[in-house]
Amino acid sequence: IYLGDNARVPYGTRSFETVYEYTLECVLQLFELNCHLVILACNTASAKALRSIQRNDLPKIEAYKRVLGVLRPSTEMAVEMTKNGHLGIFATEGTVRSNSYQIEISRFFPQVKVSQQACPMWVPLVENDEHDAPGADYFVQKYINHLLETDADIDAVLLACTHYPVLYNKIRQYLPAHIHIISQGELVAESTKNYLHRHREMDVLCTKGGSRRYFTTESPQMFAQKASQFLGHEITVQKLHL
Repeated sequence: IYLGDNARVPYGTRSFETVYEYTLECVLQLFELNCHLVILACNTASAKALRSIQRNDLPKIEAYKRVLGVLRPSTEMAVEMTKNGHLGIFATEGTVRSNSYQIEISRFFPQVKVSQQACPMWVPLVENDEHDAPGADYFVQKYINHLLETDADIDAVLLACTHYPVLYNKIRQYLPAHIHIISQGELVAESTKNYLHRHREMDVLCTKGGSRRYFTTESPQMFAQKASQFLGHEITVQKLHL
């Protein structure tokens, strides 16, 4: 089950308190839809809300259910990808301000130098279907240049936002060829599979069969149109009121 809080995005520019409130509402809605395991696919939500939900809310609400984020699996793989210990991160303003990646990496991999770059225009470019337009080149090149001015030795970058892979071709065009680009989708999917292998008690609670249901807090028609950019096929979407 996929729930997109499209009526209240972007989360990246909102306060910690607001992101926590919105994220908790979405998690509770997914619990009501009988989800036992919830993945916060949003980096901003993972950075600003996950820990509070795990520590303070789950024990009181749904102690046998789990909420995971994208920071840990992304961090572990990103560190593996850098050969010289210089890692760059493209993210929303909220994720950058939280310093979540720097904190997480310094805790487990203190030898890695992390440089972050906020990319406030990348999500609007994707949301407005302008990611292939000539105007996108300016903002892609601008943020890449800012990041490399911070650390010219970067040899791997993490696209720390679900929207950014849509800009992959332009990022690849302006990023030096030796720098590896890391997208999160495959990393998080593989991490979730490994989690279920290690936690059989959760695996047995998850339904099997590969069915997919999509929900949005905005217009289903608008969501379906934008989702086709990511999925490559038409979907049926239902609207939820939080």
